[in-house]
Amino acid sequence: DKGTQYRSVIFYYTKEQKILIEESILEQSKMKERPIVTESTPASSFYRAEEYHQDYFSKNNLDSCGI
Repeated sequence: DKGTQYRSVIFYYTKEQKILIEESILEQSKMKERPIVTESTPASSFYRAEEYHQDYFSKNNLDSCGI
């Protein structure tokens, strides 16, 4: 995983949420061969993507992530 345009991230609002996220990532990483690269980041302003980005997989007959 390189760059920041397409990445996995979990946004949190409280310190408690941040702790839960970090604990979960740590626990899940014990069961994986490669590191989990999901970020945890404070929530801020949210901007909904353009309509053509909504339901992208179903609109383009694509499978979603197989995890």
